[in-house]
Amino acid sequence: MRFTDFGLAPTLLQSIAAAGYHAPTPVQAQTLPPALQGSDLLVSSATGSGKTAAFLLPCLHRLIATGPQRRPRVLVLAPTRELAQQVGRAAQALAGRGGPRVAVLVGGAPYAVQLKALKGPVDLVVATPGRLMDHLQRGRLDLAGISTLVLDEADRMLDLGFAEDIEAIVARLPAGRQTLLFSATLDGVVGRLAERVTRAALRIEIARTPEAAPRIDQRLLFADGHEHKLRLLDHLLKDQTLKQAVVFTATKVGAEDLARRLQQQGHAAAPLHGDMGQGARNRALRALREGSARILVATDVAARGLDVPGLTHVINFDLPMQAEDYVHRIGRTGRAGRTGAAWTLAHHRERGKVRGIERYTGASIPVATLPGLEPKAVIPEQKAFAPSRRTPSAADRGRRPAGKPLAPSARERAPRHDMRHRQH
Repeated sequence: MRFTDFGLAPTLLQSIAAAGYHAPTPVQAQTLPPALQGSDLLVSSATGSGKTAAFLLPCLHRLIATGPQRRPRVLVLAPTRELAQQVGRAAQALAGRGGPRVAVLVGGAPYAVQLKALKGPVDLVVATPGRLMDHLQRGRLDLAGISTLVLDEADRMLDLGFAEDIEAIVARLPAGRQTLLFSATLDGVVGRLAERVTRAALRIEIARTPEAAPRIDQRLLFADGHEHKLRLLDHLLKDQTLKQAVVFTATKVGAEDLARRLQQQGHAAAPLHGDMGQGARNRALRALREGSARILVATDVAARGLDVPGLTHVINFDLPMQAEDYVHRIGRTGRAGRTGAAWTLAHHRERGKVRGIERYTGASIPVATLPGLEPKAVIPEQKAFAPSRRTPSAADRGRRPAGKPLAPSARERAPRHDMRHRQH
């Protein structure tokens, strides 16, 4: 099958060819036909499967076919600034010069730039829920003309506390719109959201292929305490094979403090978290991509959407809040056919969290020690991991239990930010 088989607009086919793509990925092959016909879709596919083009191509095709209009007709909601900007760049590249006009609305970016974009004609809006709500509450955007709503990484948006914003945004959209929901899982809280925002949706689940898995050497280091963790980290960062690394922490304060400590030790390190302004975040990412920074100390805001081909190591200084985030964290390395290394530092009291990650991934993480930095506590004997034959529960997969309310708590709702939980 080729992209020419879908009846896409010639300008889109030219953009696809210019990007060097000829054959659609499985998610694109299964999603494009019903999406082009106007069906609501619930799509589950892995990161890197080509899902962005799977929803952008039918949206852009329809915009090209109907021609320019006064109001936006496509709305794409994404959980983080980085992902929204990535989707926006992809939309602009596919639309080409003179094609549908794209506006990206994200927190941390200057309002003046976004207001200027909204004053002109806009066909497709890519936004994070928090910043979109800000514009809607100030009367700067009219969603009455939206014909297609895309919820990208819906599970992640719910995890970050955007449930109430999503509900408020959907309430402002025309009832007859098309809705395309993409998520790593379609069960539990995501499934209940899907029931409310879609109509007779077609369910598409793309199986993960082992061949697509990155080659990542994973190791687990047990630590006696925080200072022991710092010594282990210092040893890992001095490894000559480490070219560039992301060190993940659990909190924003932790990212700042650890980055400052590493800088004092002479490491070229920079922090990245949700409280930083967009300019500072862009500078940190640019420094890493250009090589002037060797280490990025980040919260889970960088666990998805960060693509640095030269990243050789991922170090989990703190364990992730959810087992699913472990997979996204270590997936920042071992990309584009390269090999990568992922080291996880854990206190002995966190063995339960480690087992939760192993249940989610279906494989054990080999325990290692560093010469001269062995933990004083006895390392538990490593047993071969035997995956359960039952279907993993929501708790096993690191997601919310089914009974937890969809709406965030009052504490999670204030103050309003694109990244709601303080650990991010």
